[in-house]
Amino acid sequence: MPILQPLLFTPGPTPIHPKIARVLSQPVPHHRTPEFESIFAGVRAHLKEMMGTAEVLTLVCSGTGAMEAVLCHFVEARTQEPKLLVLNNGKFGERFFKIAQAHHLHALEIKSAWDSPISPQEVLAFLQAHPSLELLALQACDSSGGLRLDFEGIAKVAKEHNPNLLVIVDAITALGVEPLDVTHVDVLIGGSQKAFMAPVGLGILGLSPLALQKLTPKGYYFNLHAELANQQKNTTAFTAGISHIIALKAYFECVAELGGLDALFADTKKRAQASHQALKALGLQIYPKNPAPSMSTIYHEQATQIRKHLKKYGVIVAGGQDHLKDVLLRVNHMGLVEVYEIAWVLNALEQTLLDLGLKSSFEGVAVRAFMQHYY
Repeated sequence: MPILQPLLFTPGPTPIHPKIARVLSQPVPHHRTPEFESIFAGVRAHLKEMMGTAEVLTLVCSGTGAMEAVLCHFVEARTQEPKLLVLNNGKFGERFFKIAQAHHLHALEIKSAWDSPISPQEVLAFLQAHPSLELLALQACDSSGGLRLDFEGIAKVAKEHNPNLLVIVDAITALGVEPLDVTHVDVLIGGSQKAFMAPVGLGILGLSPLALQKLTPKGYYFNLHAELANQQKNTTAFTAGISHIIALKAYFECVAELGGLDALFADTKKRAQASHQALKALGLQIYPKNPAPSMSTIYHEQATQIRKHLKKYGVIVAGGQDHLKDVLLRVNHMGLVEVYEIAWVLNALEQTLLDLGLKSSFEGVAVRAFMQHYY
């Protein structure tokens, strides 16, 4: 009998959690009501706790929209000297740079292979060589290669070099996955379709005191100054993402049922590490030198064939992008993932390797290694 509902194990969008799906099927309140304002206040409080920032903002847009809003708001256009440094460690670091170019923001970049993280020492040397730089944009995790950057160490050396330098971190595939040290971070960016297991369409910003100090009226729809003034009153400048906010309320209720944020982070880490052990047991190569806990990224010359064959067993994983399009498999760990679901994925992967003649026999080594490490 065919599987009617395949398992979506891509690193974004992630599957909508059943509880969230149920609340999304209910009638929505009007956003200019005390009922919605109460829900919004609760969600803002939960986001502040998770992000660890002085303030939070939600924007009706994708994560890329939030990235663009931040750069347009904080980076001055058409300056003679470069003001922005972008760390390009993958597709999304590259995206920061392309957004800057599209808006005529004078930016420089440090580029590295998608499997090798740029180091704090490289960043410090670059900042010392370019004294006009006032902002730094980078990823916590660049999901194009599943790479975890040392954003904490990079932000620390950047602030030691210049305490007024604004540090912008895209944490879209890290927020809700692991505890994030934002001591030296000024803008933290998230998105609803990753660990929050909600629909695409809500950008999330965490802002430090320095970012708040630099926040002045600019633009129209993405006028972050005006938007924050409204959201501090538990309303929005324009039509709110009503369904997304209700989805986040349900998500945080699920996290509470699990045992809170610490329990969520511990479970995600354990699941990711156990999955890596399972993949090693299958003889598969983990692509990034420093893997992010949000996903397992596998390098294989026949990745495209493996990914297509997995659909036979009701499993959908992501391929690579650009030059790695045909050689990467990316398996999600973000969100409230059940152990039996990842076990199914690993079993399907082992069977697929057998079907394609890439393994000589089915021995259940993947699930065995996963269960032994997880428990």
